[in-house]
Amino acid sequence: MNRLHVEGLFAGYGAVTVLRDVAIEVRQGELVALLGMNGNGKSTLLNSILGFVRPGAGRVILEWDGETIELAGRAPHEIVGLGIGYVPEGRRLAPNLTVEENLLLAGSSNRAKAGRKANLELCYETFSILKERRRQPASTLSGGQQQMLAIARALMTAPKLIVVDEPSVGLAPIMVEQVIATIRRLQEQTGLTILMAEQSFFQAIEVASRAYILSHGRIIRVFDQKLDPAGQEEIRSAMMGAV
Repeated sequence: MNRLHVEGLFAGYGAVTVLRDVAIEVRQGELVALLGMNGNGKSTLLNSILGFVRPGAGRVILEWDGETIELAGRAPHEIVGLGIGYVPEGRRLAPNLTVEENLLLAGSSNRAKAGRKANLELCYETFSILKERRRQPASTLSGGQQQMLAIARALMTAPKLIVVDEPSVGLAPIMVEQVIATIRRLQEQTGLTILMAEQSFFQAIEVASRAYILSHGRIIRVFDQKLDPAGQEEIRSAMMGAV
């Protein structure tokens, strides 16, 4: 089974431990949501998966195409090279480059170069507004369009799995719905595997195969839509730390 899984993860910054005994699993073809209020460890968990934070204990394992690869301790560029795409919080685009230049730059790695033309076509099919505005500097796009460009940029790396950090940050409520719906449509149409951290928990849990609730650095609840679709009050209680 192709999957990313985290086991017994402890991680933090200096002497401060943020994550305690965290375990999650993202199987091929799933959209998994990581939910929690600010300051509860969502970004620390994603950064541990992506190599920006070195775990103090535990394992981050990519099992794919018969290979088992330990990600913990690897540099971020190595992890991207293994097929983990990243959509950072706040987008972090190259503002003075055009839409297409941002995409082509992302697709210039050895891993992605062979499929760059096909991946660019996929990006433009998925996000038609980006094709219309491909000659515009990224800085001239709206917030929602910039978020779509950030997602498309991750697609250009030919990923096995994409990690998306807080795609709703800085967006109007109507754009939050559109962006999350776009992520779900992308996952359904391409079979892409996605791990998404999000604060807009009602929108996120509606599109996710499974959702992990992170509170005070621990996973306190897992909602599986196939097994136990959750009501709003149950989700709200879990998000506030009442298991």
